[in-house]
Amino acid sequence: MRILITGGSSYLGQHLVPLILKQAAVDLRYSYFQHDPLERSQGRRLDMLDKAAVRQLVMEYSPKVIIHTVGSNRGSGIDAIIRQGTSHIVAAAAAVNARLIHISTDVVFNGLDAPYEEGDEPTPVNEYGRAKAAAELIVANYADHVIIRTSLIYGLRQMDHGTRWMSEALRAKQPVTLFSNQRRNPIWVETLCQACLELADSSYTGLLHVAGGQTMSRADFALRMLDWWGIKERSTLTVGPSVGSHWPLDCELNLGRAGNLLSTPLLGVDEVIQLSSPISGG
Repeated sequence: MRILITGGSSYLGQHLVPLILKQAAVDLRYSYFQHDPLERSQGRRLDMLDKAAVRQLVMEYSPKVIIHTVGSNRGSGIDAIIRQGTSHIVAAAAAVNARLIHISTDVVFNGLDAPYEEGDEPTPVNEYGRAKAAAELIVANYADHVIIRTSLIYGLRQMDHGTRWMSEALRAKQPVTLFSNQRRNPIWVETLCQACLELADSSYTGLLHVAGGQTMSRADFALRMLDWWGIKERSTLTVGPSVGSHWPLDCELNLGRAGNLLSTPLLGVDEVIQLSSPISGG
């Protein structure tokens, strides 16, 4: 099977690529924008806003499956990267009849009517959510697709971006506030990778909520991560409710459909920590 991953330099991509390279029957290519932290021969530099370049890479490689992970919520140009990049990869997938697995987010919801099922109408409240909801509509017009709505992605061997930011700020004695009233379903990156592989070889099409089985506040999740990574410096840390935030409060996802469809267990944060060997922190 030929698989193309867009965004191999993303946190998810950096875990997906090594996992797929271990699969004997898979031929892999992945894209990155500027820097390739993996430095594998299978990597290709690609600007998702360049429609011709996206089409050229897909046509040359002719993958059977495309896993589209590009779509950060950080930096400038979020809307263009998510909407236009998705439009370009959908058109390219159609040109080679590739199966498309698109990574979306629980932030397409406004956080007022949780838990959310796949059939619930997106109600985004910020730029990232609106761009992701628009991208879902683009993907939904393509027949052979899966839209994975997921949540906060973390790992226990490579620090996720949010935890890295917290640890650096705390060590620099900068203020960090953890929100006690924002609820999500954090997902172990290994779980999400395995789910992507399952769906690559599945006939399922449509939306699927794939996240961790434990709903918890952003504060509780952040504290678990700080404990895991041994971040002791917390003199500038405060915990409290978010007020006037442009992020939704409760994005709990109903995982019943994914639980019935996938053999990959949707483990909660505490289950993952219990199953994993502790590491020494700094």
